[in-house]
Amino acid sequence: MKRYALLSLVITALFIMASFSALGSDNQSLSCYACEEEGVVDKTPSEAFTAKITFKNTGKTEGTWSVNVAFEGEKWTWSGTPQELTLKPYKSKALTWNGEVPSDAPVDSVARLIVYYNDSFAALDWWIHVISGAELTITASTVE
Repeated sequence: MKRYALLSLVITALFIMASFSALGSDNQSLSCYACEEEGVVDKTPSEAFTAKITFKNTGKTEGTWSVNVAFEGEKWTWSGTPQELTLKPYKSKALTWNGEVPSDAPVDSVARLIVYYNDSFAALDWWIHVISGAELTITASTVE
């Protein structure tokens, strides 16, 4: 019985140490996690993007909401312009925001899409991952 307790303690300690080491020196665990997900869009600094979100009034009466989106991360953020959305019961409507990754967004940083409506918010499973816009190509070479 004591062996199993000791083994469990060792396994738990190893798991915790592995979790801390996965954070890396800049504590951006999200970048590794997010980059493996399907909801990640690679963009370069200053590159344009479009966020399109469909909303539905699931209530029984017409409603009006102030809606906005933002990409929020540890290294950079971007915020859209608020839009007013009025929907009859059970009706849907898509709203679109156009933005640009900040020119000073660091390469390999990420920001997550957050939707704000009235006094609530929802973090969606979409991230922008900033990549380098530079590409090196060899155009000529010689050997003598």
